[in-house]
Amino acid sequence: PVGTDNYGKVQLEAMKAKGVDCSHVSVLEGKTAVTTVELVNGDRKFTAYDQGVLADFTLSDEELRFIAENHDVVVSDQWGKIAEYYPKLQKMGIPTAYDCSTRVSGPSALPVIPHTDYLFFSADDGDCRTLRELMKVLHSMGPKLVIAMLGEDGSLCFDGKDFHKYGIAPCDNVVDTLGAGDSYISGFLFGLIHGLSIEECMAKGAANATETLQYFGAW
Repeated sequence: PVGTDNYGKVQLEAMKAKGVDCSHVSVLEGKTAVTTVELVNGDRKFTAYDQGVLADFTLSDEELRFIAENHDVVVSDQWGKIAEYYPKLQKMGIPTAYDCSTRVSGPSALPVIPHTDYLFFSADDGDCRTLRELMKVLHSMGPKLVIAMLGEDGSLCFDGKDFHKYGIAPCDNVVDTLGAGDSYISGFLFGLIHGLSIEECMAKGAANATETLQYFGAW
């Protein structure tokens, strides 16, 4: 849902201009959810979050059917407030993806991991033995693929048997890192939907992330 404030109006108009189906976006009396972000040397720093009308967000059975019957994949993160619906969505046949950010072992992530087909998270230490062992544990909990986004070190994917590693798409003008991870995920999932190999999906993700790095406020 969005609120009845100007933020809600701007958001709806922007999505419609991009051709997004907004038929199931609710407009509720109150404030639209807002995250306050500061830009420090090109890197984003989250400083405040007001859930607004998102605080009481729920999905009806009709909305769940709309999601499952009209889309290729459902993706959310801990802020999306739909983790509790993942078991039902998965049973309805739609592939599920979840972004744990850096809180892969946190209380918001652990319950949803067994019901997630494609699990994404961010790590700062690069490709190392500890990371690979963690990815094996996460895969054993249910996901088909576990993908670690490693910033400048690229990304790593574990399919239950093999590790796949991919670097970055060079970026000559890094403006803002905000949204780069989200863009990687959307590029990767786009590749999966179109039947590409894991390496090709990782390449799509890297290219999409680099596109986002080049402009301001991409969230």
